[in-house]
Amino acid sequence: MSNAEHDHTTRRDFIYYATAGAGAVITGAAVWPLVNQMNPSADVLALASIRVDISAVDPGTQLTVLFQGKPVFIRRRTEAEIAEARAVEMSDLIDAEANNANFDNDEPATDENRTLDEAGEWLVQSGVCTHLGCVPVGDGAGDYGGWFCPCHGSHYDTAGRIRKGPAPRNLPIPTASFVDETTLQLG
Repeated sequence: MSNAEHDHTTRRDFIYYATAGAGAVITGAAVWPLVNQMNPSADVLALASIRVDISAVDPGTQLTVLFQGKPVFIRRRTEAEIAEARAVEMSDLIDAEANNANFDNDEPATDENRTLDEAGEWLVQSGVCTHLGCVPVGDGAGDYGGWFCPCHGSHYDTAGRIRKGPAPRNLPIPTASFVDETTLQLG
């Protein structure tokens, strides 16, 4: 093989590699905007997590906040409400699953598995009835001292568990955690 043939092969290889490289860059530049448009927008990311000041919530009262377009009840329960919720037998429940996003697995619907703290004082739950999406009335409403859905008559106890009516599931517990003693983070 002569020196001239060797140079020709090298130039040809270089042209192939340069063309393939340029094609890859152009394809990437054309495809990237299509892929990037599937990412969530800034306003959606802003709603993915919120912080709530709970310093003004006294025992026996609740705060309702809007999170991801739905109401969330943040209730600071009294000792009597905690005792009432912990006295419920699991066999009396319609839905035996905690329905708590803070757990990886389906845990039983004990009061301890539905509250945010070990003492059971803080209960954070979705404010949407699991029957047809109405907003239940709180502050000791219904037959079990918790929440009552006026649309179709579902009764929830002081731990947000369905006890009577057409609702099939307990009120869901969203992902939540304490940032500090007076701030709660949802999401």
